[in-house]
Amino acid sequence: MRTRSTVTVRGRVQGVSFRYHTTRAAARNQVSGWVANLSDGSVKACFEGEADDVEAMVEWCRRGPELARVDELSEQKGEYAGEFTGFEIRGSDE
Repeated sequence: MRTRSTVTVRGRVQGVSFRYHTTRAAARNQVSGWVANLSDGSVKACFEGEADDVEAMVEWCRRGPELARVDELSEQKGEYAGEFTGFEIRGSDE
C-alpha cells in the first residue's frame, strides 16, 4: 500500500546538513518527494512511497543526522498522489 506523509521538524535542524542526509535516507528507503528549510528555522519534508518506507523516513526524521537535535516533529498523513519522480531539496518555504 502506498501512502504520503508531510512532516515539519523543529529543533537544531538547519546548518547541520539535515536536508542532505534526508535525501540520502530517502534514496535508501526508496521514497520520492522533497525537503526544504523554512524561514522559522524548521525543516519540512514530503514523502511518498510504500507505507513501510514512508514510516521509516518519518522515524528517521525523529532523530535526524548526527549533529541535529530534533525537539518536535509534526506529521500530516495523506493519500498517495504519485506526483514525484524522485527526491529533491527545494528552496526555502516551498
